[in-house]
Amino acid sequence: MSYQERYAASMMNTFGPPNAVLTRGSGARVWDDAGREYLDLLGGIAVNALGHAHPAIVEAVTTQLQTLGHVSNFFATAPQVELAERLVALLGTPGKVFLSNSGAEANEAALKLTRRTGRTQVVAATGSFHGRTMGALSLTSKEAYRLPFEPLPGDVTFVPYGDAAALAEAVTQRTAAVVLEPIQGEAGVVVPPDGYLAAARDLTIRAGALLWLDEVQTGIGRTGRWFAHHAVPELLDAAPDLVTLAKGLGGGIPIGATIATGAAADLLEPGNHGSTYGGNPVACAAALAVLDTIAAEGLLDQVARTGKRLADAVAEAPEVAAVRGAGLMIGADLHADLGPAVVEAGREAGFILNSTGPRTLRFVPPLVLSDADVDAFAQAWPGILAAAGAPR
Repeated sequence: MSYQERYAASMMNTFGPPNAVLTRGSGARVWDDAGREYLDLLGGIAVNALGHAHPAIVEAVTTQLQTLGHVSNFFATAPQVELAERLVALLGTPGKVFLSNSGAEANEAALKLTRRTGRTQVVAATGSFHGRTMGALSLTSKEAYRLPFEPLPGDVTFVPYGDAAALAEAVTQRTAAVVLEPIQGEAGVVVPPDGYLAAARDLTIRAGALLWLDEVQTGIGRTGRWFAHHAVPELLDAAPDLVTLAKGLGGGIPIGATIATGAAADLLEPGNHGSTYGGNPVACAAALAVLDTIAAEGLLDQVARTGKRLADAVAEAPEVAAVRGAGLMIGADLHADLGPAVVEAGREAGFILNSTGPRTLRFVPPLVLSDADVDAFAQAWPGILAAAGAPR
C-alpha cells in the first residue's frame, strides 16, 4: 500500500486526501516520496519561518534534547525564562507571558484571561480565524467551522472587520475584550483600513476593555516587523493588552505564547490555567534560535524587500485582480474562481501554493525566501495560470 492509502486507512478524515507525501526539506524547498522538488510558498501555513532543516533550529533542538527535554511546569528552565524575557522585550512594553503549544491554545489562554476582568462579552470580527478548539472557535466567524459544534461557549459579538463605526457600536461597558487580527490570514490576507486598529485601541481604553491582537500568523517577522501592529504608531504608545503568537515562533516546533501587558499581566493566578507541555525547554530553545536567526541574518529587512518582489511578480499577471498584504504575507484575488485549480497547477509545476477561497490565493512562504526563489516563481507564474484555465 502507498502512504496515501495508508493515510486514508489510519488517519481521521479531518483534512481530506493529502496533496502529496513529503519526505524532506531544505530552505524554502521540499521533496515528495517520488523525488519531486517544490518551492514552498505556503511555509507550513506561515509556520516554517526559517524554512526547512535550518541549521540553527536543528542545533538548538538537538543540544537541548541532549541536556533536558521535559520537566513539567513544577520547575523552571533557562530557555523558558529567556524566551519570555525576549518576547516582552521585542513587544516593547512591560508584560508577562504564558507559553503553550499552538495558536489555538494561546488564544484559549487569552480568552480565559478576559473572563478574569469580571466581564464576559468579547467583540470579534467577521472573517476572523482564531483556532478550532471550542473557545477559540467561538471567536471564529466562519459558519462552516462553527455550525457543527454549536452551541459554542462565550458571549461573542461579531462586527464587520475594518468597520470602526460598527466596532464603536458593539463595544460597551460590559465588553471584556476586543479581539482582532492585525491582518486577517484565513480570510485571504485582509488588511484593515488605516486608523482601524488605533480606533480599536481608543475604544477599548474608553470602555475599560482589553485590546487583544491575534498575531499568531502575522507575528515574528512575517510582515517585516516583529509584530504587525508595530506598523501602527498609536499602538507603540498604547500597546495592546493581549498579544497571541504561535506559527513562526517555533519555526516548525509547536509552541504558542500569550503576552499580557499592564494590569492584564496579573489577571491569571495559580490554578487558573496550565499546560503540561507548554514552555518545555525544547520548544523554547527552538523559538530562541528563530529569534536569534531573524535578528542575526537581517531577515526583517529581507522579508520587506522579498515580499515586495513577490507581490509585484504576482500582480503582473493580467489574471490577477488585486494584491495586498505586508512583507511575506500576501493575498491575491483572481478575476475568476480558479483558486483550487491554480493550486493544483502550481503543484504540477513544482510550487506549493494555497487558496483560501474560490478566487483568492495566500502566499506565506518561509522568511528565508530568496530573490532567486521569487524569480523562479515569477517565470513560472504565467504558465501556472494558463494551466489552471485562466482566460487571457
